[in-house]
Amino acid sequence: MRALLVVNPAATTTSARRRDVLIHALASEMKLEAVTTEYRGHARDLGRQAAESDDIDLVVALGGDGTVNEVVNGLLHAGPDPDRLPGLAVVPGGSTNVFARALGLPNDPVEATGALLDALRDGTERVVGLGLTSGPAGSEDEAAPARWFTFNAGLGFDAGVVGRVEQQRERGKKSTHALYVRQVVRQFLGEPNRRHGTITLEQPGEDPIEDLVVAIASNTSPWTYLGNRPMYTSPKASFDTGLDVLGLSRLSTAAVARYGTQLLTSSPERGPHGRHAVSLHDLDQFTLHSKAPLPLQMDGDHLGLRTSVTFTGVRRALRVIV
Repeated sequence: MRALLVVNPAATTTSARRRDVLIHALASEMKLEAVTTEYRGHARDLGRQAAESDDIDLVVALGGDGTVNEVVNGLLHAGPDPDRLPGLAVVPGGSTNVFARALGLPNDPVEATGALLDALRDGTERVVGLGLTSGPAGSEDEAAPARWFTFNAGLGFDAGVVGRVEQQRERGKKSTHALYVRQVVRQFLGEPNRRHGTITLEQPGEDPIEDLVVAIASNTSPWTYLGNRPMYTSPKASFDTGLDVLGLSRLSTAAVARYGTQLLTSSPERGPHGRHAVSLHDLDQFTLHSKAPLPLQMDGDHLGLRTSVTFTGVRRALRVIV
């Protein structure tokens, strides 16, 4: 087997020495080419090159969820084709690693490498569904490029938090769970639409759902992790179905306290709920429109402001070694 290893040198939980050990372990089982990313978008470019080559069987992403997202977008730049395209394997190296953990991989990169090597020897793999966003025809965002996400995307409050975290990281702060909690508080205090949302959710054949403050699309469950604690916004979300959505129409102080508590105590059986919460399951497509530009995040990456986004759940999009 010939494999391309995409290494993010800025991955928060792997040192240079540890990455060398992992690379040698992988190279002992396959013909491996390791490339270290040098700029934002480099992993996407490498994934695209692998998709267009004739002799790469597997792409291994060593990094966090952002690195995985870039590799996936490169692999699927011309659309999904699990039978033809290289498979994907993940060695988690970020601070949260939602995609890898949702697949059932250990969060430790050494243990995950061992699990990957076992899977390769045993020939075990699965084909997972993914989410795809695009600009709706006729909207201000019609020209926005289509982009894949692996585990979640959000418009509104949660994307604002992601943007704040990225700003702090650019200033040299480490990506920690405490940093995220602080930015949640700051986003709440600065949120102008927390009592009267600007988002409308539209789906074919259904009445629109209006006045949402935030809408979170999930391609799998859990939504994220706080340390080792999984948090579920859409417990029924699965790699084997369409997309799930949690929408909240109010983020007052009382509502934030209630939903925050529900998130911290959420389980595979129950997520946030209540009069101002809307939960939708297994959607093939829906569109979010906002009266004002709002931040958009996908797989934990802030993608700027949007007023309209169409989400599509694509079943059987990517072959994953697991």
